[in-house]
Amino acid sequence: MFTLIYRILFFPLFFLMLPYYGVRMWKRGGYARDFKFRLGLCPAMKKSDKKRIWLQAVSVGEVKAVGSLIDRFIADGRFEIVLTATSSTGYTLAKELYGNKILFVGLFPWDFCIFSMLAWKRIWPDVAILMESELWPEHMHQARVRHVPVYLVNARLSDKSFARYSKFKALSRAIFSQITKILASSEGDFSRFIALGVDERKLSVSGNIKFDCALPQIDPFSKNKLKIELGFSEKSSILLGSSTWLGEEEWLIKCFDAIRKKAEQDWRLLLVPRHAERREEIVFCLKKSKFSWHQRSCGPVSKQIDICFADTTGELAQLTDISDLVFIGKSLLGNSGGQSPLDAAAYGVPMVYGDSMTNFRAICQSLESAGGAVKAGDTASAQDALVELALNEHKRAHLSKILSGWYAKNRGATEHTYRAIVEDFFDAK
Repeated sequence: MFTLIYRILFFPLFFLMLPYYGVRMWKRGGYARDFKFRLGLCPAMKKSDKKRIWLQAVSVGEVKAVGSLIDRFIADGRFEIVLTATSSTGYTLAKELYGNKILFVGLFPWDFCIFSMLAWKRIWPDVAILMESELWPEHMHQARVRHVPVYLVNARLSDKSFARYSKFKALSRAIFSQITKILASSEGDFSRFIALGVDERKLSVSGNIKFDCALPQIDPFSKNKLKIELGFSEKSSILLGSSTWLGEEEWLIKCFDAIRKKAEQDWRLLLVPRHAERREEIVFCLKKSKFSWHQRSCGPVSKQIDICFADTTGELAQLTDISDLVFIGKSLLGNSGGQSPLDAAAYGVPMVYGDSMTNFRAICQSLESAGGAVKAGDTASAQDALVELALNEHKRAHLSKILSGWYAKNRGATEHTYRAIVEDFFDAK
């Protein structure tokens, strides 16, 4: 019944949301690339002696996160991987990272019966894996009618998702009943699934596989070269605005001004917005400031500048690695949910974020308990925290040491996830 209702409502809801998402896709670009895959028209794949896993990772963050899990399944030797992504940026990155090491990289089909059925008939997976909180009803239905197990890995429920599911518990149970096993990323997420009525026998805590991501390490020479390429000096200290959202860039420029007025060190500002298509409004903001600046997508910079606006994609990890202090975006000024603090933690870069990090609640609580991050209740206290850390090199070094230890302690979720799936799948057979 649930699947029938979903099919009936799919196109009315699709066309209702199309103007909003259509504008976003047009601004971001690349959506038309390999569009046939979205209609389920991926290449037909022959069955083989190996068990075929269809792994769905929505966007850039999930695509990066599944790398360690893909490597583990490949090392096993009994599996072959089909990886799909929803966003055009996620798809581009997936092809770049995994195109030469797995069976197929494609775009996830629109979750309507015709398109989903076509893709399933061409891929013929033995196992379906979904990431985090993205549940696709038609996709799961196609798995159920084919008796293919579905695993939700790195599973989490944000405050918004949990509240939404809580309002419609009968619907929630219908959705979660189609999942074979849920591997929660934290104890808090485990408890939320229980509260929604999910059968405890389907649940386990695996930890967060994002801790196992292989992040690029830059040698000192390359770090200095990158700094110069950005328009900074080799000795510059860098304040990074990581995955910033509306209003946060203008606020960070004010914070940067406050730091510059008090600091003896040569501080520079590096802005990396979450969505590069916001470049026009950010350029307008930079033009109003008193600082010299450069837009990275416009090519090499010929002189030293105060602010670099990195409106490029796929560079956040290495830009975090060269930074000395980070503000985590989508956490202040009416923006809520937060962006991931894990890159900063992995590189041991002290961080400040607002009190709206609900998408990473468990991670942030753990960080704060360890004393590795500063949570600020408003823009004034966040600015004070950034200025204080910028002026106190010893405190930054202390926080960096805490972060490195905390990050190392939380690794290992990939192996737990791999074993849970393999043991469950082969036991079921």
